[in-house]
Amino acid sequence: MEERKIRVLVAKPGLDGHDRGAKVIASALRDAGMEVIYTGLHQTPEMIVSAAIQEDVDVVAMSILSGAHMTLFPRVRELLEQEGVDHVLITGGGIIPEEDIAELQKQGVGRLFGPGTTTSAAVEYIREWFAEHGRDREIVES
Repeated sequence: MEERKIRVLVAKPGLDGHDRGAKVIASALRDAGMEVIYTGLHQTPEMIVSAAIQEDVDVVAMSILSGAHMTLFPRVRELLEQEGVDHVLITGGGIIPEEDIAELQKQGVGRLFGPGTTTSAAVEYIREWFAEHGRDREIVES
């Protein structure tokens, strides 16, 4: 018996069509032993939250390069809260100014990663968060 795998939804919201970073992080998380659901391009916050609930994820990781981070992160957080899903880590990355990162974190968004961040930093952050905040669920046999 082993601990269950961390379930991560990797999402690419909005009209930004650059998904290489999202695919790289999805692969890194999968290689680190996490279960990863990649939603693909052009997701709305409503679609992301619906998928997060259906897939019963622990983490929603969004890649935002469009500059819409101050709208998209809070909207996903708000929709998750409306659905009573307040135990999910919201994290992500993109081109996000430091002052916006600070404001988003005040609003309940987790750590955000910028260009040049190693995939191992994101993996480690999610593992540490899950060790501290993860829900007790069934243990999965391997």
